[in-house]
Amino acid sequence: MATETVIETVPTQLLVDGAWVDATGGGTFEVTNPATGDVLARIADATPADGERALAAAAEAQRDWARTEPRVRGEVLRSAFELLTERADDFARLMTLEMGKALPEAKGEVAYGAEFFRWFSEEAVRIHGRYSAAPAGNTRLITMKGPVGPTLMITPWNFPLAMGTRKIGPAIAAGCTMVVKPAHETPLTMLALAALLEEVGLPRGVLNVVTTTDSGGVCEPLIRDPRLRKLTFTGSTAVGKVLVGQAADQLLRVSMELGGNAPFIVFDDADLDAAVDGAMLAKMRNIGEACTSANRFLVHESVAGEFSTRMAERMGSLTVGDGTHDGVDVGPLITEKARTGVHELVSDAVSGGARALTGGEVPDGPGHFYPPTVLVDVPPSARVFREEIFGPVAPIATFADEDEVVERANDTEYGLVAYVFTRDHARVLRVSEALEFGMVGVNTGIVSNPAAPFGGVKHSGFGREGGFEGIEEYLETKYVGSAL
Repeated sequence: MATETVIETVPTQLLVDGAWVDATGGGTFEVTNPATGDVLARIADATPADGERALAAAAEAQRDWARTEPRVRGEVLRSAFELLTERADDFARLMTLEMGKALPEAKGEVAYGAEFFRWFSEEAVRIHGRYSAAPAGNTRLITMKGPVGPTLMITPWNFPLAMGTRKIGPAIAAGCTMVVKPAHETPLTMLALAALLEEVGLPRGVLNVVTTTDSGGVCEPLIRDPRLRKLTFTGSTAVGKVLVGQAADQLLRVSMELGGNAPFIVFDDADLDAAVDGAMLAKMRNIGEACTSANRFLVHESVAGEFSTRMAERMGSLTVGDGTHDGVDVGPLITEKARTGVHELVSDAVSGGARALTGGEVPDGPGHFYPPTVLVDVPPSARVFREEIFGPVAPIATFADEDEVVERANDTEYGLVAYVFTRDHARVLRVSEALEFGMVGVNTGIVSNPAAPFGGVKHSGFGREGGFEGIEEYLETKYVGSAL
């Protein structure tokens, strides 16, 4: 479908209580293409009053939605999975236009994001409690699970579809109503997804979408409102800390998927072909703009030279350009500010003695492009090892032994994901247990899977999304003690 046609099919208003409405006062903002700077659409810019209306709708719909049969909730999700899969090309193009990732990768996100709907459609009918006799024998213990209640979902710009389906899927399955606030950089995909859910029969008020450039002004009153019972956020650690503080007033159930500083460890016995392939996936997925992106490459000194050379060859061969064009591997970063931040990290490393084997220079021309970059001889003090890069830059350092690399890998406030490449199965268990991360990828560059629990520890947040654990984040446990 042509670009103009894809954009024309996307709603540009707020979704509140089953109706597409303008923002209070009629305010709008522009959504632009990061590859060209072209304006894609003008959409409603919600005010705090609009957020309150959305929460009121979610609170009003909560009782009936919670009572809706699990099979019905599951069938809504299954229908959404099927329709989303059918329209994969349109959703992929829309994401590429507003976020920048290359079209083949956007299609991959549609497939990944749709799987959350399929997975949780199957989990909706498997919510269960238990029945048992008390140890004394004179009482029966019954537990039952019910929905937490109205939920505020704040989603990021880097995965406009999957970060929405990963939250919306379990909420629908559990019987929770929602207010979704997508990132203002990439709101079009969420609006299109909301329209799709309406189309497959999601009742009015269950899902409400407020797009805004005033995220704090719209969200904080909702977080402090007693009608809201859960907050889920994917984004930076700094913003997450603020939101957790706000959520304390109402003691909300909170899920936080925050920043990362993933180590990518290559031991001397690793299959280098597999390690380089895995490194390319872990580094270049989503142009490096992912919390799971490999941020620090720690390579055994005996194989570091060969690994670095191979990485530079692979990274340097990637084609940078507008993601909608054939043959493009790497699209633009999301904003000029983001590109500036990435280049500052590279410049800091180089000023400290690092060498760029490929990339490292800001290109001329329109768009927020940055070339895939490999840095070697990076000093331990470089900012690129301490801060989340969120771009196509691979800094490489060496290590001598297992204890040393585990200590260095854990030397970060973050704890989302780590990657380990080795052929030693005993080492796999030792290192996986010693790493202070919520997820460990062993001989693979991708850990994300709808059937697995996604989440981190330390400053990378708490709570899990996906897997059997994902729906538990939207359920409360009630205990009933019954005397005989």
